[in-house]
Amino acid sequence: MDETGRMLQHGGSSVGLMGGNQGQGAQNTAGYGSMGPVDGTATQGPDQAVEARKQDISEILQQIMNITDQSLDEAQARKHTLNCHRMKPALFSVLCEIKEKTVLSLRNTQEEEPPDPQLMRLDNMLIAEGVAGPEKGGGAGAAASASAAAAAGPPGQPDNAIEHSDYRAKLAQIRQIYHQELEKYEQACNEFTTHVMNLLREQSRTRPITPKEIERMVQIIHKKFSSIQMQLKQSTCEAVMILRSRFLDARRKRRNFSKQASEILNEYFYSHLSNPYPSEEAKEELARKCGITVSQVSNWFGNKRIRYKKNIGKAQEEANLYAAKKAAAAFAGASPYSMGGASQGTPTPMMSPAPPGGPQDMAGYGMGINGSDYGSQPYNDGSMGYDPMHQ
Repeated sequence: MDETGRMLQHGGSSVGLMGGNQGQGAQNTAGYGSMGPVDGTATQGPDQAVEARKQDISEILQQIMNITDQSLDEAQARKHTLNCHRMKPALFSVLCEIKEKTVLSLRNTQEEEPPDPQLMRLDNMLIAEGVAGPEKGGGAGAAASASAAAAAGPPGQPDNAIEHSDYRAKLAQIRQIYHQELEKYEQACNEFTTHVMNLLREQSRTRPITPKEIERMVQIIHKKFSSIQMQLKQSTCEAVMILRSRFLDARRKRRNFSKQASEILNEYFYSHLSNPYPSEEAKEELARKCGITVSQVSNWFGNKRIRYKKNIGKAQEEANLYAAKKAAAAFAGASPYSMGGASQGTPTPMMSPAPPGGPQDMAGYGMGINGSDYGSQPYNDGSMGYDPMHQ
């Protein structure tokens, strides 16, 4: 009995201990929930903390988006508040750390790009045409050569001088417009670049911006503006080419030699009609007399031979006319007293009949034949009642 009582007593005590332990565990469980600050801020779970962080980020982003709607005074006040904040150095250091991690991707993009070949080609063309050059207004030598190309022709010709001055005037107008637009372009590019540089320097007080990054941004701006510059130069080159083609085409259509040059060339052609192919020496001599180039002489003879073969009838009449002129000129050189009518510009045929009239006309027409004074004696003979010394 004693042993059985002791076992029951021991079991009861065990149950009591277990019950005591359960009560204490319940108390401890209830006490675990009350751990932490008294204000209860740490009572949130992990999901609630993430949600709170998202709300904070959303609020910050909303404030950033509202910056554009703020007035200048409000923006300056917020900027001053940020600069005076005690945590600004910490914010700047965090931004520097983030930048150090991302700057590696920017190092490969800082390679210098070669100049645009199309832009170089346009620059060379503008310099060659006299629109651009070392001095403002284009190279003087290039402008002279460009205008001379459109005014090619015999020197001293009035049409040549008019076209030459007209071409130079229009070229000067194109040059003036080009430099005005180029000046506007450079002014706009410089203003925008200066604005961006000032903005980046202002932002560098808050976020880390190196001078190399500012320089790279300037290069990006210039590259963007280069498309405008290329378009300006392209349109200017097109205007110059249109001007050149217009004047050169018009010059080719109505490029006539002077009357004296045409007379010299036609006279040589018809005098050598059996072989109208002048030698190089003859071409040089004709070019010197006409004031044109040797190539122009060659082109003229080639075109003349073609026209002669196509219209042989009219060409034969023209040949007879030039032959008569040549004979009249030769006869006038041998006997100047017999070609009184030739001085008035009327052609005299090679075998002209004797002029009508009395013996006096016949005598006058035959003066100087065989070196004699035949025909002059009737006027000097005193027996005819005419005394040359008598007034």
